[in-house]
Amino acid sequence: MRQRSVSLLFLFFFSLGTHFSVWAQRPPAYPLVTIDPYTSIWAFSDKLNESPTRHWTGKNHPLDGLIRVDGRTYRFMGSTLTTLKTVVSTAQTGPYSLTYTFQQPTEGWEKPAFQPSADWKTGQAPIGDGASSNPVKPATLWKTKEVWYRRTVNLSDLNFENLVLYMSHDDDVVVYLNGVQAYDSGPSYVGDYKIFPIAPAAKAALKKGSNVLAVKCLNPRGGAFVDVGLSDERKVNLGASIALAEQKSVSVKATQTEYQFAAGPVALTVTFTTPFLLDNLDVATRPASYITYSAQSMDGKPHTVQVYTAASGLLSVHQPMQQVVGKRSSADGLTVLSIGTTEQKVLGRKGDDVRIDWGYALLAAPSAATTQTGIGQPAALFRSFVSQGKVADESLQPAAADARSLAVAQSLGSVGPTPKTAHVILGYDDIYSVQYFGQNLRGWWRRDESMTAEKMLAAAEKDYSSLVEKCRQFDQQLYADAEKSGGKPYADLCQLVYRQAIAAHKTVAGPKGEVLFFSKENFSNGSIGTVDVTYPSAPQFLVYNPTLLKGMLEPIFQYSESGKWTKPFAAHDVGTYPLANGQTYGEDMPVEESGNMLILTAAIAAVEKNANYAKQHWPTLTTWVEYLKKDGFDPANQLCTDDFAGHLARNANLSIKAIMGIASYGYLAKQLGQTDLGEQHLQLARDLAQKWTQMAQDGDHYALTFDRPQGSWSQKYNLVWDRLLDLNIFPKDVAQKEIQYYLTKQQPFGLPLDSRRTYTKSDWIIWTATIADQPQDFQQLIAPVYKFADQTPSRVPLSDWHETTDGKQVGFQARSVVGGYFIKLLHDKLH
Repeated sequence: MRQRSVSLLFLFFFSLGTHFSVWAQRPPAYPLVTIDPYTSIWAFSDKLNESPTRHWTGKNHPLDGLIRVDGRTYRFMGSTLTTLKTVVSTAQTGPYSLTYTFQQPTEGWEKPAFQPSADWKTGQAPIGDGASSNPVKPATLWKTKEVWYRRTVNLSDLNFENLVLYMSHDDDVVVYLNGVQAYDSGPSYVGDYKIFPIAPAAKAALKKGSNVLAVKCLNPRGGAFVDVGLSDERKVNLGASIALAEQKSVSVKATQTEYQFAAGPVALTVTFTTPFLLDNLDVATRPASYITYSAQSMDGKPHTVQVYTAASGLLSVHQPMQQVVGKRSSADGLTVLSIGTTEQKVLGRKGDDVRIDWGYALLAAPSAATTQTGIGQPAALFRSFVSQGKVADESLQPAAADARSLAVAQSLGSVGPTPKTAHVILGYDDIYSVQYFGQNLRGWWRRDESMTAEKMLAAAEKDYSSLVEKCRQFDQQLYADAEKSGGKPYADLCQLVYRQAIAAHKTVAGPKGEVLFFSKENFSNGSIGTVDVTYPSAPQFLVYNPTLLKGMLEPIFQYSESGKWTKPFAAHDVGTYPLANGQTYGEDMPVEESGNMLILTAAIAAVEKNANYAKQHWPTLTTWVEYLKKDGFDPANQLCTDDFAGHLARNANLSIKAIMGIASYGYLAKQLGQTDLGEQHLQLARDLAQKWTQMAQDGDHYALTFDRPQGSWSQKYNLVWDRLLDLNIFPKDVAQKEIQYYLTKQQPFGLPLDSRRTYTKSDWIIWTATIADQPQDFQQLIAPVYKFADQTPSRVPLSDWHETTDGKQVGFQARSVVGGYFIKLLHDKLH
């Protein structure tokens, strides 16, 4: 019997492997429920059951999944249920005393016997610069590059289950316990509080009574903050052991992520589907994702199976200690559970490393006698399912978010070789999504004031079967198109980033009922509607629905045309997410953003085969092109999107953008029947391009700046629009000369952005590759980007800013700019 079971198991998964196209690449993180910047849940590890699911920011947003087979329970999603008991408090619960210095201390400053000199001061925690990114208001201001502090802590007991650091650090931190290094973060930052492991030697150095916790924090850029405490991480007793389901495979496609498990004698398939079908905005903007379960016997025998799904109250808060309350309702055959904060400060929080704390997280399932639902303490819900295969309301009283969950238990009955299925819907009702120049706007799905979360979920349930099939077909078509366009590695990259690019936006109904599609600068600065985020992300939306690109450009146009923005160039942004009340970024990008707006308006005209959209904003486009004609060709020292290594004057790639912006205006003018005006601008662009080649020429390539520092170079990715729009502005040999030079500068994980540093932007690499004439050159430039996505040690939603020497994330994650990967597909669509 044992041999027969093993053989059937092998044959089952072999048949799955031949039926499904299992994705060979290992993503840096796996998209699960990806709706918008606030409801964006990912698996940061390769196995769905080895760590908690997380919000894209890295904060725990736990989804838990259990399967009960013949009375034995297996976990397939989430991690062991734990609680944190405070051992040494952080400033979240109140200030504490410390000694600190902003000057390099003498050797041994971290040791218990150290005697602070006069440079050390006494103060209160936390320490920070007061930036909006600080999770707690600082009691001691920190404005220098580095800070060192010491804190005496008393321990009455050393009997810990798993002692961990509980801290927030911005940026790099090193922590010592009694002089022994406990943790070194390396180059990184955490805008909120998280747990971190403690080195065994540091744990061993602790003693009962007085101990010294010493911290060094470095702040090379941006906000500054540090606060460190200790917690004991304890496993929750569930009354019975829970085995791990064995994960057999995982595949990521454009709209679906699918896992295969073995739970004893039963095979379980878990599929996460977010129906981002952009040709139907009513469907694509619904804040609802599906989780589908399919179970079948692997040994030919019948088995009794129940499936459990839980969503934590943490999905509806910014901080775990916020109070939440759950409730239940119904909708056309659905049981709907919801949970949200008791305060409900709608649109009351803005920023980057921020999670929503208004509205309601939703978990819904078809009502049936074989389905039970519950709201209550996570451990109590777990215990009920483990012991009985059922759940019920355990507590409807308000409690801290991490002490409440929504749960659904679904019985599949007796499961044999024929698969049996069940599904749930996970969603979010944010009530209002964005504030736009003082007016609160609803999500596109809720533009009709009579719409409710229950009606939305009922529609999602009605469409469930057809949408899952449409998503399957769409995923196949996207992959086939991308593979034809750029090969398998390129197709793998496109399907990986598809949901990420969309979920970094929110679609709302504008004041006039128009579509507005707001991006959030994830782990960048939290800006909303940033033009130089729109620019790189645009290709995906030009391919699949240019209405959404118009929805990105429209707030910038309206900002200028309202008179609120009076400068003669385009704004950088319209606020800090989700408050779009006017630019909050501290510095303008005049050439960058004006060029971006002109080019993208021309791209819309190329895709739609008319310039009607440009006609609506012609006076504004004219203002911006006049600015570029005056100041764009040889740019002054100003900010641009690629100034990670510092500002540049006379930037050659920025100059290309200005030239292409002028050419785009000419292209649009001709489409609008203004032939003379159009040719005038196209000829000006050609003349400037000839001048550019002379000023940027540096032997076998073109320089970083017109100053031509020795050996300097940069990716001239802005040339891609000359090719896409068939403008013929630059001599044909310029792009190919650059491509051949770039191929000599590649590193293991990609082509550096320019000669100043070895880091890169992967979106720009794919734009650069698209200007190549030869397919083999395109493939050579794409291959290291594929290698980065496959091998990066930074296990976060794909970063677009990474180091080309070792594949590590430098900054940014989960950003929309990866929509730029679709530029080769866009090229082929236009040709």
